[in-house]
Amino acid sequence: MGLSSRAVATSVVAVAVAAAAFFGHLPLTIAAAALAILIAVGWPALLGQPAPGGSGLVIGLTGVGAVGAVAATEGEPSLRNLPLVLAMGIVLAFVAEMLRRDGRPRLVESLLGTVSGLVVAVSAAGWIAADRSDAGVALVVTCAAALAVASAVSALPLAGWWSSILTVVAAAAAGGGLGVLLPDVEIGNGLWTGVVSGMLVAGLRALFDQLPALERRQAALAAIVLPVTVGGILVFVVGRVVVG
Repeated sequence: MGLSSRAVATSVVAVAVAAAAFFGHLPLTIAAAALAILIAVGWPALLGQPAPGGSGLVIGLTGVGAVGAVAATEGEPSLRNLPLVLAMGIVLAFVAEMLRRDGRPRLVESLLGTVSGLVVAVSAAGWIAADRSDAGVALVVTCAAALAVASAVSALPLAGWWSSILTVVAAAAAGGGLGVLLPDVEIGNGLWTGVVSGMLVAGLRALFDQLPALERRQAALAAIVLPVTVGGILVFVVGRVVVG
């Protein structure tokens, strides 16, 4: 799958998250769990891990567990149970390596790949926590829309830093525009949300888009949902630090 196709698919995923937030807490929870599962399916292939089955299972269980834990948490802080889920996931990652029967080649690489994958999957729970912030749905929609615009712009045939700069500028414009339209998100907060979203998309593109593994369908799937998944925890930080 080429860069343009992945960028368009990422935009569609971001729009789907925005729509889920608009329809309520349960649809957003389902969408966040789906992001975690998709990361679990594609992350081992993206990193070329030697034992993809066990790694994917640990990532999926941890990601879905994190989403469920945050969704079930009442009151503040809404992410207070997330460290426990993450710790249990790391323990499962060690157990999965111990259960390998292939001689355990590239043991450290496999373990680090699993741990990094479960951290990414757990980030999806941030969308639910952001939905409970003061700005709530408006903040989630603003960030998701900025991610969609940034992903679409990143597909333009521009070289080097020009692509990254245009991606950030377009995302900031989209966030600022929604800050004007949505009463719960001021223009300054919208601009900041857009800048963070644009930097996320541009950074992940520079980091992953040259990997040969992206020729595989599962790896491309992980690359598609990666910005939206990681965006979950970032939008929560923006909601707490910037919007309040």
